[in-house]
Amino acid sequence: MSLKATRQAETTDNKSRRFVFVMLENFTLLSFASAIDCLRLANRRLGWDYYEWQLATENGEVVKCSTNTTFKPDTGLNELHRDDTVMICGGIDIQVATSKRMLNWLRREARKGLQIGGLCTASYTLAKAGLLDGKKATIHWENQDSFIEEFEEVDLSKSVFTIDGNRMTTAGGTSSIDLFLQLIADDLGEDVANWVADQQIYSSIRTDQDSQRLSVPTRIGVRHPKLSMVIQMMEANIEEPISPSILAKEVGLSTRQLERLFRRYLNRSPKRYYMELRLQKARNLLMQTDMSVINVALACGFASPSHFSKCYRSHYETTPYRERGSHAARLSI
Repeated sequence: MSLKATRQAETTDNKSRRFVFVMLENFTLLSFASAIDCLRLANRRLGWDYYEWQLATENGEVVKCSTNTTFKPDTGLNELHRDDTVMICGGIDIQVATSKRMLNWLRREARKGLQIGGLCTASYTLAKAGLLDGKKATIHWENQDSFIEEFEEVDLSKSVFTIDGNRMTTAGGTSSIDLFLQLIADDLGEDVANWVADQQIYSSIRTDQDSQRLSVPTRIGVRHPKLSMVIQMMEANIEEPISPSILAKEVGLSTRQLERLFRRYLNRSPKRYYMELRLQKARNLLMQTDMSVINVALACGFASPSHFSKCYRSHYETTPYRERGSHAARLSI
């Protein structure tokens, strides 16, 4: 591609594109840095600053990121221009970081028709503001269970990033690179985006069709097709668990053969592995939602709160009630 083509933005009278990165408390540094570095490198490739960016926080004050590093913003929540692009940067404890003031500001700016995105867990903030209703979105896999419970009107995807109209979301981590490479390709052409990826030693560019989690065989370190199929069925049926005998039958095994597979490769029974999956989801819901303990139990396939509490205590050495209480106490410090 010619130099003229790679600098296609200059044909619009050198008009730049501005991103406003709103950093929430405890935002994920990797997601934020990956996004900005893509813009920096694109400018370097062009030889002029097509992309501009501004850092903002809710009160215009210093904010702390996930690594305990502080950032001094350029501004607070000011009124933006219609052609600005807003990127909300989320991280851990996103529910606490999402204030009423932030939500009201987002709703006001959204009425102007701005393009608004959420990095990492900031999809929660956008959804809480009602900006993802009826739209496709994604969020970090660890937050998906709680997101589904709270925002039924959002079409949640397991993709690394999504773009639906003027809304963008990412799954966190390096998925910011994938989203911003797509934006750069749309603005300036694929040659510029590919050059940016090469500069970052980023050799496997993902699209919005790629899943954010590793495949089951890669994740568990075992490449056994029938074992992988059973685990996929377990993960897809947490609220209404399937018995080991039925799982075995679905993949053409006897119950005894399934038991041997799990013992050999995972050093636990199918029942124990399934229980751990359910308890992990329960812990996520306890930490990330306001669901009652009873409803958490039901969402994870437990028929009674007492049975849920017994299993939870056996695995985590604390009760669901104490777990939630200690988590709330940590957040209030």
